[in-house]
Amino acid sequence: MAKKVFIGLGIFLGVVALSVAGLVGWLTVTEYRPAGVEDIADAQDSGAARSLSAGDSLTILSQNTGYCGLGRDSDFFMDGGTDVKPAKDQINTNVAGIGEQIEAVSPDICFLQEVDSGSDRSYDANQCAYYYSTMRDGAKGPCYDAYALNYSCNFVPFPWPPIGKVHSGLQTISTFPVEKSQRIALPCPFSWPVSTANLKRCLLVSYVPLEDSDKELVLVNLHLEAYDDGEGKAAQTKMLMDFLTAEYEKGNYVIAGGDFNQTFPGALDAFPIKDADLWTPGVLENDILPDGWQFACDLSVPSCRLLNHPYDPDPDENQFYVIDGFILSPNVALDSVETLDLQFEYTDHNPVGIHVTLQAQP
Repeated sequence: MAKKVFIGLGIFLGVVALSVAGLVGWLTVTEYRPAGVEDIADAQDSGAARSLSAGDSLTILSQNTGYCGLGRDSDFFMDGGTDVKPAKDQINTNVAGIGEQIEAVSPDICFLQEVDSGSDRSYDANQCAYYYSTMRDGAKGPCYDAYALNYSCNFVPFPWPPIGKVHSGLQTISTFPVEKSQRIALPCPFSWPVSTANLKRCLLVSYVPLEDSDKELVLVNLHLEAYDDGEGKAAQTKMLMDFLTAEYEKGNYVIAGGDFNQTFPGALDAFPIKDADLWTPGVLENDILPDGWQFACDLSVPSCRLLNHPYDPDPDENQFYVIDGFILSPNVALDSVETLDLQFEYTDHNPVGIHVTLQAQP
């Protein structure tokens, strides 16, 4: 009898081992492997006719949409919660709510992160098409749209039940004409086999020509590493700054914005870490900025909350951060920055908006 049990157990373990090996092999073969630089060839263009010139002012809105699955009633397994996939009606409510927020602000340019274009976790909804339509049909009319994947996997095998298929990325929508957009790969801190089902972070760069000038406005939409040991964030931040300064040295205007997954200078004083055993962001220091460059963030309102439990109306019961904002080159004047305090109704990030002026060249 004991012999049969051991034989049965051995067969079972063998089947499990073969199944795991087969899954890892399949994920390895089908792994998303983007090139270092890729042109965004499928950017939608509905004929934006607005021109932009040195001396003009514009408004940019940035928001991590959390694939519309991380609203005020949600938690998340990577932050100490359990949720992976909310009900479909909740996803739909969040998509519509974020669209309404964008419409209410009516920005000239919109930076969005964690936008799904075909994922099991968001019921295969094409969220990027929805946000594009919202901007296109808004008060400022036609616009350009660019989308770059930073998470593409046919089956993410964790947690349980598993996440499944994920296709998600960054989206930049501009009411000004865009000459070209590119996906620029960032360093990946994860090695095989973890890398096969993990994010491939990138910069989504869009170039807006300036009227009567050979210079451009360089827009950089970003979402830096979250769940690494810190080395990934550091390497990605260095590459980001190298890219930004190189573009500025060409005489261009440069605006980078999004989710840095790092707190801005002074943010920890405003929103201290309450429990170091939970997720802790990296820290951005002023010394990473060359002379004349500046951060643009709002320290009066949190831009993100920890997802270890659903949102609690009592602020003392939540862990808040300021990890969303912008970096501006010296020729871009910051007129105002504001984080909209929406109580994390539709996602775990509040939107951040800036009003800036492109300084006229001497």
